[in-house]
Amino acid sequence: MEYKFGSINEPKTWFIDLDGTLVIHNGYQNGGDLLLDGVEDFFKSLPKEDFVIITTARKKEFKKKTIKFLKKNNIRYNQIIFGLPTGERILINDKKPDGTKTAYSINVNRNLENESHTFCWP
Repeated sequence: MEYKFGSINEPKTWFIDLDGTLVIHNGYQNGGDLLLDGVEDFFKSLPKEDFVIITTARKKEFKKKTIKFLKKNNIRYNQIIFGLPTGERILINDKKPDGTKTAYSINVNRNLENESHTFCWP
């Protein structure tokens, strides 16, 4: 499955939250991380040119363990940002001169509840 947005055929930058979106929320505090269904396939579908930034409110003390888990599960990323606030994440970007949108926001249910626990976006 390939994920396309808008009409710009250029590499994209993905900002993706970790807990509740890629892995079971707070699983690392309750026995260990667990990848949600479909996440590995989603990452395999991303073009190699795309830039992936994983965001998380996890404290930096969990960095080594988290990175080890992501590598073990073939979750590729270019950067990961730890220690973010738990409030809203707001993305602001400019439009292209022709009016083309250059930013999107998608909110999935935590742990993909009511979505068959399979990582997919509407």
